[in-house]
Amino acid sequence: MLAAFVRAFRTPDLRKKLLFTLGIIALFRFGSHLPTPGVSYPLVQACLAQSQALGSDQAGFLSLANLFSGGAMLQLSVFALGIMPYITASIIVQLLTVVIPRFEELKKEGQSGQTKMTQYTRYLTIGLAILQSATLVTFARNPSALFGPGCDNILTDQSMITIVIMVLTMTAGTGLIMWLGELVTDRGVGNGMSLLIFISIAANFPGALWQIKENKGWGTFLGIVLMGFFILGAVVFVEQSQRRIPVQYAKRMVGRRMYGGTSTYIPLKVNMANVIPVIFASSLLALPAMIAQFQQGASGGPAWAQWISNNLTRGDHPIYMIIYTALIIFFTFFYVSITFNPTEVADNMKKYGGFIPGIRAGRPTAEYLQYVITRITVPGAIYLAVVSLIPVIAFVMVEANQANFPFGGTSIIILVGVGLETVKQIEAQLEQRHYEGFLR
Repeated sequence: MLAAFVRAFRTPDLRKKLLFTLGIIALFRFGSHLPTPGVSYPLVQACLAQSQALGSDQAGFLSLANLFSGGAMLQLSVFALGIMPYITASIIVQLLTVVIPRFEELKKEGQSGQTKMTQYTRYLTIGLAILQSATLVTFARNPSALFGPGCDNILTDQSMITIVIMVLTMTAGTGLIMWLGELVTDRGVGNGMSLLIFISIAANFPGALWQIKENKGWGTFLGIVLMGFFILGAVVFVEQSQRRIPVQYAKRMVGRRMYGGTSTYIPLKVNMANVIPVIFASSLLALPAMIAQFQQGASGGPAWAQWISNNLTRGDHPIYMIIYTALIIFFTFFYVSITFNPTEVADNMKKYGGFIPGIRAGRPTAEYLQYVITRITVPGAIYLAVVSLIPVIAFVMVEANQANFPFGGTSIIILVGVGLETVKQIEAQLEQRHYEGFLR
């Protein structure tokens, strides 16, 4: 991998793309530490230090959003929302493709339809950014909701004009991140949005590991690093695993030319849903906790709010772990059933003269594909649940901050997936420019 990067920097046009990508990443990280107008940066840093000293974790969707923003959300910076509104908008638009016939037609139109879908995603991203930034500013007016009890006011001014400026600034920051990601995709290397998520997560690694070393010493630190390499290898193995279904295309005459007669395969990944089920499960579990927080008062609130606060706000609670695992498994099957349609794949194969050896074309092919995808999704769902619970297990064993534990949950899956895909794209561009053939 390192040899590929060295060769890439030796190629002039590829070097320009890499340097452009690194420049966008530097700008993105700068915006992640630039405070929003109306926020006292020293008070925010003091609250963060107090939160880390007390070991308080932001469970659920809050920790996930802070992870995807590279820690910028809790610093209330210009890029506080990070890439999370765009991810949510993309998921919503993808799910609406199944519900709204117009979206399904756009999906089948090719490049022009995809351009319109991307435009709808941008509009929805801005709408979600306004909603999320307003929610974040509301939490900022009560800092204990973000940093735990004992944190003072972090806003220099709570007037309506200042709050509107904060909301507009964070929304504009989300729009700028979206534009930077598209610039990287067009003029840089790799998928821009994925790379920005990669950088946001990787930025938390040094601080999280150093915090473990400071709290637990060198022995625990080295043990977690070794365990991290093992988890990394296991995740790479599963992410690269796939079931290849052979497909044979029959020969056919078109005019005076013979077409077909080739063999290929349908690659079905073990983890077809990627990290989407984990995001869904975290978001859904965060809603009751958020509602219960608003219901609590001086007396502690109603009984149901107290039960939710006691059982669904701590990631190491058995009830939370059971519900979290069940939701991940459910959403894995749900998302795979939406994104992969065996009937549509079987019809397309039949249209172009393709068939699976030993399986009749049409309905038997669709049933066979459904049978295979169901068997593959079972270990994929269990794998996602196990990896997502690694931070919780680490918290129980070594009392590491599960919101920032680097080797587990969505962080390790995204890092492995984006890293492998980016390296593949760099190697593909190198092969286009340095093709040596079979004889060296």
